[in-house]
Amino acid sequence: MDRNQILERVRSRTTSWDIVVVGGGSTGVGCAVDAASRGFDVLLVEQSDFGKGTSSRSTKLVHGGVRYLAQGNISLVREALKERGVLLRNAPHVVHRQEFIVPCYSRWQKFYYGVGLRIYDLLSGKYSLGKSRILSRSETIERLPTVIQAGLAGGVLYSDGQFDDTRLLIDMARTAHEQGAAVLNYARVSSLLKSPEGKVSGIEFEDVLAGENFAINAKAVINATGAFCDAVRTMSDESSKPIVTLSQGIHLVFDRSFLPGDSAIMIPKTGDGRVLFCIPWHGRTLVGTTDTPIPEAELEPNAFDFEIDFVLETVGQYLTTKPARRDILSLFTGIRPLVASSSTRNTASLSRGHTIEINDSDLLTITGGKWTTYRHMAEDAVDQASRIANLSSRPSVTEKLKINGPQPFVDTEPLHSELPYTRGDVIRAVREEMAQTVEDVLARRTRALFLNTANAIEIAPLVAKIMASELGKDKTWLDAEVGRFSETAKRYMPKKQAS
Repeated sequence: MDRNQILERVRSRTTSWDIVVVGGGSTGVGCAVDAASRGFDVLLVEQSDFGKGTSSRSTKLVHGGVRYLAQGNISLVREALKERGVLLRNAPHVVHRQEFIVPCYSRWQKFYYGVGLRIYDLLSGKYSLGKSRILSRSETIERLPTVIQAGLAGGVLYSDGQFDDTRLLIDMARTAHEQGAAVLNYARVSSLLKSPEGKVSGIEFEDVLAGENFAINAKAVINATGAFCDAVRTMSDESSKPIVTLSQGIHLVFDRSFLPGDSAIMIPKTGDGRVLFCIPWHGRTLVGTTDTPIPEAELEPNAFDFEIDFVLETVGQYLTTKPARRDILSLFTGIRPLVASSSTRNTASLSRGHTIEINDSDLLTITGGKWTTYRHMAEDAVDQASRIANLSSRPSVTEKLKINGPQPFVDTEPLHSELPYTRGDVIRAVREEMAQTVEDVLARRTRALFLNTANAIEIAPLVAKIMASELGKDKTWLDAEVGRFSETAKRYMPKKQAS
């Protein structure tokens, strides 16, 4: 993907695009893949980098949602379990099976969670990843050597999916590009165009990096901006009422020694009504998440101190070595756009299903949902968008469309002794994956910032130097990039470490 070539393609186009997608997260890029693979002319614009928002800050699970089963949301669980199977088949390079164990401290817990997870198995049908089973005390300790053993009665083992969220997203963006879509990061929509009849007929956007403005005509516009969807809806109708309620969740990353085995822990009930996961991920231990209502969306949300304390306290009830703030290698915060409800303030109970709204101006907004179901969400959105645009009826092909990973790059010199990334990863990110900033590389083309913030800060000057050579930038750009990244990275550390 060459950003300059894509910009030139957009500049030179004289006819309307079939579909313009606003938003470069999982749903938006999923829409671009779906629409382009049907043969439609598609443009996608993202105000920042692909996955800068919620889509890079998930719990890294491709799952049906055990908690949704407990809430009785059978249809969402069944849909998500099917999509889990589709993703495992279509992107096996980045999605894999992961064993989870629910530690049980009474016979009743073993029975209760054993029955619940057996139902979870049955709902997966032909997409099953293996049967759940009850573990003895000794089997549980063998698989989870750092679990608290006092009072432990055993556990329940089940299987779900795990992935690297932005690695998949970048590969999806490449797939959309290969299917014929034009995908642009750092392209911020400033307004919506309308026809004399008052229908949305396109967008105006700014190339954030160069300051160039574009007016784009489109037969249909999909608003897939996640937590920011209401802001785009207001561009179409200033009187529109919000359709999402916002909640944030944090994750903490620790050394692998806190969870040295291959099995993950699922803590089935926390103080805020969620489940908490403790998961092996890229040689680290990932723990999350929380559910905290927030008033407005921002691109770089901050973790609250009470959220950090909550996660530390909760996971500390299950691990022999209780993690402390000083043990945090990285922390990150994501915002959930939940389908709004006027009857509840408890975001943990709001729907994780998706909603499609088509307003009087024919702006299509898709919101809600979860990473696992992005493909089905995109299919629904493109079905509706093609109807708005009076496009020929073409079925979705994404259920069997492969999403391929990147090719290895020849330069294998490590960037850091404690990180699994090389100089070649940086070069590929710039040449083939549209990385424009040091943060793009260290947060989303690699996961260095999420794995160890201090290590990422250490290698930022080297990454900037490699990027400057590739992009033809000078030392002023290099120094500014390192400074910007260092400021951003402070948000990925507990406050007392951010000095």
